[in-house]
Amino acid sequence: MIRAHDYNEAMRALVSLVGIIAGVYVVLGLLLYLFQGSMVFLANLPGRALDATPADAGLDYEDVNIDTADGERLHGWYVPAYVPAPAGHARGVLLFFHGNAGNISHRLDSIAIFNRLGLDVLIIDYRGYGRSTGKPTEAGTYRDAQAAWDYLLRERGVAPGRVVVFGRSLGGAVGAWLASQVAAGETPAAVIIESSFSSGADMARRLYPIYPARLLTRLKYPVVDYAARLRCPVLVVHSRDDEIIPYAMGRAIYAAAPQPKTFLELRGDHNAGFWISREDYTAGLEAFLAEVL
Repeated sequence: MIRAHDYNEAMRALVSLVGIIAGVYVVLGLLLYLFQGSMVFLANLPGRALDATPADAGLDYEDVNIDTADGERLHGWYVPAYVPAPAGHARGVLLFFHGNAGNISHRLDSIAIFNRLGLDVLIIDYRGYGRSTGKPTEAGTYRDAQAAWDYLLRERGVAPGRVVVFGRSLGGAVGAWLASQVAAGETPAAVIIESSFSSGADMARRLYPIYPARLLTRLKYPVVDYAARLRCPVLVVHSRDDEIIPYAMGRAIYAAAPQPKTFLELRGDHNAGFWISREDYTAGLEAFLAEVL
């Protein structure tokens, strides 16, 4: 028979344990809320130094510095297309927004693919990445995208109908935002959203299922909403093997986008799928570009 004293002690221990668990839950939730930026924007992973340049891949390039509306200076590269005779000129310009880790020097394989497809490439580092000034934020990445777009149209004189907006992973969110809000008459030729997520809240729900994701998520990045507002052809690229951003999120972006739209399925993991599937990937890109340019 359990004595009252023992029962009371057991209840006090249980209440104490529940209190500790609840306290840990609240503290971890608060940390997730406060430090989302440093968890998402991995500007220092593996480091901000540029490890290489397009010249190391046998490509000509131009260093570019772009001033944003709020006073930051972005660094990037303008890489002219490889155009064999008799074409003589690039088929268009790719505006490249990269993922949340590393910098432009870690995207040389991708730059080379688009270069061989006959596209000039403008790739920038977001604020706080590589040689760009400032600290990354969601609003900041949007301002950076707008500055890069304005640079192409205003300073280089590129017609918007010759620009393909491309974003991989986090860059897919940035590119989708840009293309969804450009001024009337400045619609890009197309948008390519590769290995991206449906929204910041959806990613938070996947990573931290025990927390109320929509309440805790400050980095919204509602990609499906942006995709639904696009007014140009869309190519969504995703791998069934993506271990970081589920394939279903790529399908959700595709479902939200209006016609005309195309889906290109890859194989391979999140960071290397485009390279593992490079023959199918390049063929899919070529077919899409042939339609939109």
